[in-house]
Amino acid sequence: MSKNTILIVDDEPAILASMSKVLTPTYQVRVANSGNRALKVATTAPYPELILLDVLMPDMDGYSVLSHLKQNEITQNIPVIFVTAMESEENEEKGLSLGAVDYIMKPIRPAIMMARIKTQLTLKQAKDFLIDKNEYLEAEVAKRMKENHIIQTVSIRALAHLAETRDPETGDHILRTQHYVKLLAQLLQKHPRFRKILNNNYIENLSQSAPLHDIGKVGIPDKILRKPGQLSEDEFRIMKTHTEIGAKAIENAEKDVKQSVEFLRLAKEIAHWHHEKWDGSGYPDGLVGDEIPVSARFMALADVFDALISQRVYKPGFSFDKARKIISAKRNHHFDPDITDVFLANYDKFIAIAQKYKDGIS
Repeated sequence: MSKNTILIVDDEPAILASMSKVLTPTYQVRVANSGNRALKVATTAPYPELILLDVLMPDMDGYSVLSHLKQNEITQNIPVIFVTAMESEENEEKGLSLGAVDYIMKPIRPAIMMARIKTQLTLKQAKDFLIDKNEYLEAEVAKRMKENHIIQTVSIRALAHLAETRDPETGDHILRTQHYVKLLAQLLQKHPRFRKILNNNYIENLSQSAPLHDIGKVGIPDKILRKPGQLSEDEFRIMKTHTEIGAKAIENAEKDVKQSVEFLRLAKEIAHWHHEKWDGSGYPDGLVGDEIPVSARFMALADVFDALISQRVYKPGFSFDKARKIISAKRNHHFDPDITDVFLANYDKFIAIAQKYKDGIS
């Protein structure tokens, strides 16, 4: 079993020799005859697990040495026992306030010194064990959270692709719209109208839930969903029910968990109201302006933009320039004006996303 390393710091050679003689049978001893030397020794391997530090030394006293030790990441957690001939309570309080763990009075009594050292090393070992245990637990929690995040992402993607298999022309639509929505939220994070809502956690949950916006299409008959031409009035009425079907499906999923899950709440909002319009002419509920949840307002613009630039059996994909003009014209009618403004001001970034995940777009 390896010995604990003790650093003795004192400017008197006789004291260094006598303390070393007492400690050497039990510990690995390192010595320093000045404050500056002590700081160098303490930061080179083998690092001391405890320091016996003289208070009164020339050039740099023990208090200064301790202050430097506490400022260094390598040495800040090493317990320091002051060794001094001073019996003043004021001096003792000063040392303890700086971070010393104990005092040993000169002349040294070997039995007392050994007992104090053993006590502090035992405390340090216990503290180190707790730190290691906490770091292990934190690592395990982080690992489990990452695993849960991956499972959640895969599950969401699987559900979204289930809807996509019913409507094969959408291609990478869910991936592009997810990135559009996340970018919009990030760009508006400090905007006065949105900063109270758009914290990092909200944006992450928003991004996670966005792929479920069209999950309700699994409930739409194939003859309507896959129709190559324009829908009739009755067919479009049925198509519009995908918003309520999707919201209801997510609501039923919420009932299976005992506590509120943020990304499910946002997914339900998006699925239910991403076809609402700022001026109240959308569906299914004809919500107006700020009545429409923020999440659904982001998705409304992202969804329309991607539909405009994407090829469908009933239409070609529009150019980016034409799509921009259409989005601009719908400001304050279909879309929240502030969301529209930041979208148009950063249009190149949205084009970059569209091109990165290109799938039948112009």
